Amino acid sequence: MEASEIIVRPLLTEKSYSGIQNKTYTFVVNKNANKVQIAKAVEEMFKVEVAKVNTILVKGHKKSQNTRQGRTVGKTSDYKKAIVTLTEKSKPIAFFESLS
Repeated sequence: MEASEIIVRPLLTEKSYSGIQNKTYTFVVNKNANKVQIAKAVEEMFKVEVAKVNTILVKGHKKSQNTRQGRTVGKTSDYKKAIVTLTEKSKPIAFFESLS
């Protein structure tokens, strides 16, 4: 897999914003990617050094909606989240620094 296939998008939440000062960044990644592949993809895409990677499988939420035709029930997609911590001597990721 290529780096662009492994990292789907950055995950921007209140909790992920608080980790930016500690060089901890959160991404939505491919479900089949392992920690080593995620670390190499981040290093390749952003030219930084990765200290550690934590991964979490996030289950989708059930959602229901009342419409004129009746009640419809659905589910959001499951996804895999990676929390990437950079080394102390590594430079921060420019994309996230522009947000804070």
